[in-house]
Amino acid sequence: MVEPEANPDPAADSAPQPRRPCPICGKPAVAAMRPFCSKRCADVDLHRWLGGVYAIPASETEEAAKDSASEDE
Repeated sequence: MVEPEANPDPAADSAPQPRRPCPICGKPAVAAMRPFCSKRCADVDLHRWLGGVYAIPASETEEAAKDSASEDE
């Protein structure tokens, strides 16, 4: 006979996640605004995203540089 598992949801067995501080101001995060501590910090983060502050700088490869040089001619 196979006994049924006591708790079929493995996520319920895991330890609670440690709370991380707000990435904007460092205060403890609030569950309703996670990972931020307030609407203000969430809005600051959104403004940074929309303003391109979090953009990843791209480096031009040799092939792309050659292509753009040939287009200029």
